[in-house]
Amino acid sequence: MNKSPDVLVQSNVDLKPYNTLHISARAGSFASVESKSELRTLLQYTDEKKNLVLGGGSNILFAGDFEGLVIHMAITGREVVKETEENVWLKIGAGENWHETVRYCIDQGWGGIENLSLIPGTVGAAPIQNIGAYGVELKEVFEWLEAVNIETAEVERFEAEDCQFGYRDSIFKNEFKGKYVITDVVLKLSKQPEVNTTYGAIKSKLKERAIDNPTIRDISDIVIDIRNSKLPDPKTLGNAGSFFKNPVVNKELYHRIKESHPNVPGYPMENREVKVPAGWLIEQTGWKGKVVGNVGTFKQQALVIVNLGGATGQQILNLAAKIRDSVKKEFGIKLVPEVNIV
Repeated sequence: MNKSPDVLVQSNVDLKPYNTLHISARAGSFASVESKSELRTLLQYTDEKKNLVLGGGSNILFAGDFEGLVIHMAITGREVVKETEENVWLKIGAGENWHETVRYCIDQGWGGIENLSLIPGTVGAAPIQNIGAYGVELKEVFEWLEAVNIETAEVERFEAEDCQFGYRDSIFKNEFKGKYVITDVVLKLSKQPEVNTTYGAIKSKLKERAIDNPTIRDISDIVIDIRNSKLPDPKTLGNAGSFFKNPVVNKELYHRIKESHPNVPGYPMENREVKVPAGWLIEQTGWKGKVVGNVGTFKQQALVIVNLGGATGQQILNLAAKIRDSVKKEFGIKLVPEVNIV
């Protein structure tokens, strides 16, 4: 254990409490930071060449121990930095819980992220992944973020166009991976929100509840119910949510699949492409609810790989590889992990 000025750095720390898959892996060094100044100090006084930033640990799989420095993001706070009659610009600390932030905004009457309710993790992870659910993506409300350059320890600002957002993707998963630590995120939210009910399951729930003019709270409550019915609580069953991205394929491949599987769901995208639910593909290959040792897929959602207790990261990876091989063989589609594998 050592100490850079104002920041405690621990050695050989078990990361099991810091990831929702409940994988036991050791960090060479570990430090929790609560401010930009602490983060900058840490980066200036540590000589680690390899860094990993952890927020809620909800989208990460440790395949083994991590020899470098794990930086636990604990910067919190919410502040309105700009306001008009129609909108507010809310600056949020990267260590804030995402779902709690969504509910906070709903309490203020600010709309735009209610469809993203109950997504696990922290605010700082949201732009890295360009989180999305039920017809909405983060990029639709994102304005800018601040991040500390790991090499220079300087604070830099990234506008939406700088982030190169894609489907569950951004520049921070590619070119800038491991080069920046996001500290604050600014979202533009609406004071007179228009709810998004385009997703089929939301429409069905609204009809079921006889809600004709839904509020943002109604949408959030419905999304929470839907997610709870499909996904296990990581507190009781280790998981990282959706393990794979929903693949986007060309129309030709989609129609070939439809010939042998007429009930294949598909969602039209731009450029003559179709998004196919990965959970459906996995289920068709017989993996839904299947258990291999102490890992398996969730019985209610094949897209979720679960740690049934004591699993290693390698065991999770082995199961994921078998699932990918089955889907590739049956459908000609290569599944890509949504989870960040370290």
